[in-house]
Amino acid sequence: MNATQPHSRKTDLTVTHVLAELLERLECSAVPVGAEQYRSVVQHLATELGDVEPGQALAALLDTHPAAAELYENVNYQYAGLCRSALDASLAAERQAKEVLDRAMRPAPNRSNTLPKEDKPHGKS
Repeated sequence: MNATQPHSRKTDLTVTHVLAELLERLECSAVPVGAEQYRSVVQHLATELGDVEPGQALAALLDTHPAAAELYENVNYQYAGLCRSALDASLAAERQAKEVLDRAMRPAPNRSNTLPKEDKPHGKS
């Protein structure tokens, strides 16, 4: 009989921290970064984030590394949505998007009355 062992989570965040630092550097780099390098760092960090124990240490790491926090939200979206995004900022963005869409859906105003009148010829025939 095969008994499945529960997946033990990592409590040491050393590798996660190094990858989070590297991702921040890539995100802020003034020099173009290769797509393969970026993808490799993101994939490794995503794997690490999936293996670490949730808690205060992880929260502190994510608080100081915005790119890693965004990746964490994206990886865990199916479970918790945008759990690390500020609710006020998310709500404000949603309202702003709704206003823009509402304006875009309105019919264009009738501009026939607002066109400039043509100048009449002054003393010319």
